Order: sequence, then C-alpha cells, then structure tokens
Amino acid sequence: MPDLPVYKNTQLLRDGVFVGGNPDFPAKLREAPMNDNAMIEVTNLTKRYAGRTAVADISFTVTRGEIVGLLGPNGAGKSTTMRILACYMPATSGTVRVAGFDVFYESAEVRRRIGYMPENNPLYPEMRVREYLKFRARLKGLGWRRSRERVSIVMEQCGLTDVSRRIIGQLSKGYRQRVGMADALVHDPELIILDEPTIGLDPHQIRAVRQLIKNLARVHTVLISTHILPEAEMMCNRMLIMYDGKILAADTPENLQQLMAGSTQIIVEVAAPPDVLRECWLQVPEIEHFDVSASEGEFQRCTLTPRDGLDLRPMIFAMALQRGWVLRELTRNRHSLEDIYVQVTKPNEEEEF
Repeated sequence: MPDLPVYKNTQLLRDGVFVGGNPDFPAKLREAPMNDNAMIEVTNLTKRYAGRTAVADISFTVTRGEIVGLLGPNGAGKSTTMRILACYMPATSGTVRVAGFDVFYESAEVRRRIGYMPENNPLYPEMRVREYLKFRARLKGLGWRRSRERVSIVMEQCGLTDVSRRIIGQLSKGYRQRVGMADALVHDPELIILDEPTIGLDPHQIRAVRQLIKNLARVHTVLISTHILPEAEMMCNRMLIMYDGKILAADTPENLQQLMAGSTQIIVEVAAPPDVLRECWLQVPEIEHFDVSASEGEFQRCTLTPRDGLDLRPMIFAMALQRGWVLRELTRNRHSLEDIYVQVTKPNEEEEF
C-alpha cells in the first residue's frame, strides 16, 4: 500500500486504524485559528511525484472577493496546486483549508464551496448545453427546482442563452469554455478555481471571458492560473508568481512594480540645447544615469535613471517651468508584468546553467 499524505497536525489512518500523526486532530480541527476573511489558507504545502517535487513548501492566503492570479510557466506547479485545492489529489505534506474546511479531512464540505474548471475542460460533447448544465447541477446536489433556477442564471451570466439547445460538440472553443465556466458556477460556489481559462481563445473570446471573470468577483472569490502575463495584469488584483514549485513573489501589481524600482526610467522630451541639458542633468544628484538624443525639430529626448527609483517628474517639471523650456513629454516608464516576472525568476534561471 502506498504511503498516505503526511499532513502537519493531522492523523493518518489505514482501514480506519490510526497509524501516525496527531490522534486528536479531528477534534481539534475546528479549533485551529483561521482568518474569518480568508477563503483559502495554504501552509507549507508540498507535493512530490516519484522523486520530483512539483510544489515545494509554499504558503499563501486568499481573502474573500479577490481575483488572484497564479502565474508561472508550464511545469511551475500551478495546476498541481489547484488540483489539491479542488480535492482532486492529496498533498504530500502541509495544510490547505478552503472556507475554514480542511481539503483532506473535510473534502465533501470543500467541494460544496468550490467551482473548478480544469485546463482541459471535460464536457460531454453529445449533450445539449441546458441538458448538460441541469445534469451537472443535480450531480452537485441541487434539487429539481433549484437546478432549473441556477441553470437559467448561469446561462445568462456566461452568455449561453442563445445556444442553450445546441449540442456541445458543435460549439466553438470559446463557447465550450463558457459552458465549462457555467458548470463551475451552477451550484453558486464561494470559490471559483479556473485553470488557464483563456488558453486557445481568439482575442474577442478572451475579452468576453475576461469581463465575465471580473463580474464574478463581485460575489465570488476567484483563483486563476495562467502563463499569459498580460491577461493576469488585466484581470487580477493580486498575483502569486510561481517558478519550479516555489512562490517567488506575492503582491498587488502596484507593489510588484517596486521590485523593478531600481531600473525605472523617466522619459523627457524638451526643447533645449543638448549641451545645456547634459550640464543640467549632471548637476542633479538624484539622477544616476542619463542619455540625451535628438528628437524632432528642436526637441531633445532624455532618458533619466533616478537613484533608488525616485519619481523625478515633479522636480523636472519645476526646472522646465523655471528655465522656460517647452516640455512635450514627461513620463515614467512602468514595467510590465512580464518584466517583473523575468526579474523575479532570473536568479533561478541562471542557477540551472
């Protein structure tokens, strides 16, 4: 018999017989402290497969009402983490709780509170859309009347009303994704877990799915995995960056910008002689590096690198006003999520060579 998962502060049973861990765990389960506002609490989660560690001792919390993106390349551990959260597979060690319930010992309670759409959306292609959603609603424990109500609601939410009598196998990829999302929503779960929800969609379909996800956050908590960084930047209000089974950064996009503060640049286009500009920038101690190049007409384009990521724009505007310079552009380069991801994972990538 294979070894059972070793959960911290839990007991292990084989055929109902205690074989290890904490024998008092079930009685203490409800007594464990949990933030009332937390939907997901993951502590020291690890998952190993035959000598390979897919998830390595990660911890994070997701509060109610958030849209949180789980970012990383293929093989980073995103799907494994989601499958553990959705009770599809056990962890090797660690503790995971959803809405206060342990995913290992109280998986039935957890399943009632989550809607999960895996990356490979499993649908019955021979069924019609409304028929399939009613079938799924009844499987998830909804009564006959309640299932009819919920199916009508989620079909309207997901834009499926016009295709309700269509056979699923004849739908486009975008509509099949919507059916999968409606399936995840049909029992009105507190937490929605979406694994690569926009993969394989065209730009119009991606925009529709993105807006749907934003609307869901008004009444649900949403956890999304993706390796398409611009998509996460548009949808999520907090991000967890994973690489090689570890979480390397976890914060809002705005705070993650601070990781790149040292390489932030100020772009200035101003009508002034280049020699005067160079002399001026040399006298500003807050400027670490600068470059001056000719632009259109009498304008010069200056690229300024401030010390410690300082925002020099108010000072530069005041200087231009004082010296009578005509200012055409004064902007601060914002790094994309892709820049942040490359910066965060760069040390790890270099270690592989």
